[in-house]
Amino acid sequence: MFKTALRNLLAHKARLMMTALAVLLGVAFVAGTLIFSDTVGEAVKNASAKNLKDVAVSVQAVRDPNADAGPEADGRHRTALDDKIADRVRALPGVTSVRASVTGNAVLAGRDGQPIGNGWQDHAVNYQPGEDGKDPRYPLVQGRGPASDGEIALAEATAKAAGVRIGDTVRFATDGPVLTKKLVGIVATDDPAVTSGASLALLDTATAQKLYLYPGQYDELVVAAAPGTDQRELTEKVSALLPTGRGVATSGHDLVAEQARRIADQNSALSQTLLVFAGIALFVGIFIIANTFTMLISQRSREIALLRAVGASRRQVVRSVLVEAALLGLVSSVVGFALGAGIAVGLRAVMDANGAGFPDGPVVISPAAVLSALGVGVLVTVLAAWLPSRKAARIAPVEALSSVEAPPAARSLVVRNSIGALIAGAGVAVMLWVSTLTSSDDLPIAMAGSALTLTGVIILAPLLSRPLVSLAGAVTTRFFGITGKLAKENALRNPRRTAATGSALMIGLTLITGMTVAAHSAQVATDKMIGRGLTADYQIKTGNYVGVDPKLSAKVADLPGIEAVAPLRGTGFTTDPGPGRDSGFGYLRGTDLDQIDKVAHLTFTEGSLDALKAGGIAVSQSGAKEHGWRLGDTVKIEFDEKRKIRAKVAAIYTDLEALGSAFTSTTLVDPYLERFRNEELLVKTAHGASPAIAKEIRHTLGDNPLVKVQDHEDLRKETAGQITTIVNMVYGLLGMAVIIAVVGVVNTLAMSVFERTREIGMLRAIGLARSGIKRMVRLESVVISLFGAVLGMGLGIFLAWASGKLVSSSFPTYAMVLPWGRLGLFVLIALVVGVLAALWPARRAARLNTLEAIGAE
Repeated sequence: MFKTALRNLLAHKARLMMTALAVLLGVAFVAGTLIFSDTVGEAVKNASAKNLKDVAVSVQAVRDPNADAGPEADGRHRTALDDKIADRVRALPGVTSVRASVTGNAVLAGRDGQPIGNGWQDHAVNYQPGEDGKDPRYPLVQGRGPASDGEIALAEATAKAAGVRIGDTVRFATDGPVLTKKLVGIVATDDPAVTSGASLALLDTATAQKLYLYPGQYDELVVAAAPGTDQRELTEKVSALLPTGRGVATSGHDLVAEQARRIADQNSALSQTLLVFAGIALFVGIFIIANTFTMLISQRSREIALLRAVGASRRQVVRSVLVEAALLGLVSSVVGFALGAGIAVGLRAVMDANGAGFPDGPVVISPAAVLSALGVGVLVTVLAAWLPSRKAARIAPVEALSSVEAPPAARSLVVRNSIGALIAGAGVAVMLWVSTLTSSDDLPIAMAGSALTLTGVIILAPLLSRPLVSLAGAVTTRFFGITGKLAKENALRNPRRTAATGSALMIGLTLITGMTVAAHSAQVATDKMIGRGLTADYQIKTGNYVGVDPKLSAKVADLPGIEAVAPLRGTGFTTDPGPGRDSGFGYLRGTDLDQIDKVAHLTFTEGSLDALKAGGIAVSQSGAKEHGWRLGDTVKIEFDEKRKIRAKVAAIYTDLEALGSAFTSTTLVDPYLERFRNEELLVKTAHGASPAIAKEIRHTLGDNPLVKVQDHEDLRKETAGQITTIVNMVYGLLGMAVIIAVVGVVNTLAMSVFERTREIGMLRAIGLARSGIKRMVRLESVVISLFGAVLGMGLGIFLAWASGKLVSSSFPTYAMVLPWGRLGLFVLIALVVGVLAALWPARRAARLNTLEAIGAE
């Protein structure tokens, strides 16, 4: 029987090629994901370990928020790590050196004045030269290290991004006005954050302390020890020198382990996402494999009957088919794994080109990746062939010898339809319940309901195929006559096969349509949210969220053409959640009550702005509901343990994104701010937004790279750009599933042509031209593709609608809006898929010799 399986595999190479391609693509996706994850993880791990190679102990300062508060801090903070502690650590036995580091945030401006880097990871550190005048951690590429207040050095990638060279003036901001310094050096670094796109600036120690700390203070002490020193023992000794609660000492071994764990966590999210899409691709492949083996077994029914007649048992028949599937899966998986390695290299290159900046390192192919990818490929193929093999084993020799193909038993379809209806009904019921939920925490329920619904529809696909294919067939018959009718009848002849072929395409289009509808609706909601109630022409804020200096904010109001400027600054608070309420947290914003109604369209459901000016706070409708507050209530607001107030609810307003859940006057909020900075400025101009006014505002704010001056279109693009990026990534990943589905259509048609050889010969004999045969096969392909597309798009729209309210917490204005242009494009793609998939099968059918076809068995 093994020889028989091997002979069958080699005898039907052309038939199995497309099935092998489906397995190959699915395995390539899995292998590529695993190799990519291992490669990037190892590269980042090695780069991080290299940075920590000489670290025996790291001492991190613990900030004291109370000591750092107040306007006198000016963006700086205090630490307990000073020169005295550093000297004590240096005196410990086994310590060879101590690096005393200062770290802060610095956003650099490029040649065009726009910020470079990626925000919070844009760091500045102190350059610490040794006896040779060089800092071993940052090897010089050009020039020298900074040695005075007016000098700066940059990482090589940072200098390139900023477009500066040695001797140029570098503009940057830390937490206030723009600073300028002369570029005197360019350094190399293996810091993963820098290779991933963050910027790095280096200052002399005194200058770094002046900007971020105070003279003689440090953020971190990095201790190097002599070989053989016990790191844990040294860590305990260092800890004993630190003031209680003001510093934490960690051994180098623990740092390496923690960093490895953090890197694994960061990579796991991406890897799991990619593996989900790989699983979808393999799931689609299952339909193709099962379909192919079902058709092969049907075509070889006489051969199987002869085997049974000469003594082969049912178990041997099953084993023969499974061995054939295993061999096919093994060969396809090996080729797919090789292709997956190429995908991993290409994916890394693409992500690097888009700013990922992964560290350099070799391609890592772990034994786990090899075994997982090959195991998945073989297992999926064998499982997909198991049911067809059992069906083959049940064929009675006499029955098989007397008939080529028997239609499926009516009872089996009744049972299948009953099971499908129960599962689909349960899925729809869950999704209808999901449509009433409003929290993103309920997403797992939505995913489970979507999976149930999709599974039920897949099981019901043979039943659903008849009305949908008949509808499409009516169109083909109307426009293409007899060939259109023949195409419809061929598609209806075997509902199981049509359903399995169409379902492969349906799965991909369900997910793509659902994502498209949800993303388009979110973009429309974003536009509404930005424009709703916000009459200001500009929103001004800082890219690193440190806020805008109120003195600079006041200058904006004095510009010609500015009608109103309303600052927004706030702080968090806690309050008594009340009986039956979980949340006692909130955020109170302060603003200029004389200006706010000029930059925002406030709608008060209770109370008024005048009542608010008399004292108290205004609460949004959702905030009032969350806290259980009513108009006129006197509520307790606690900013911290020592600062508490009682305030009257003077007004309740319709939710407004810009103002959050509660606002009041700046005079009430200001005494409780940790930092006296404006989080945002809402600016109204006399003649609307214009590039000239935006430029003037930026100039007034010192052309600071920290500051973002955005009009409505800028805000829309910023949010829409993030959504578009995610959707495009999903399109790319689900594209693999659609490609596999196309392979399935080609496979089904090709084998169907072989199965109908005699029938096609008869059609040719009674006068149907070669062009008619081609058209018939093409139309059959189009009908099947349209069936999968309509079913998938309809299901995708339903799932997007049912899950819509889950994003209402992030997008209060969310409502499902169908992107008709995109949906029309999907239908067009389905038509094109149908035509392209039929090219080879149609050509093969048309070239059949009429007499040989009529005589074929």
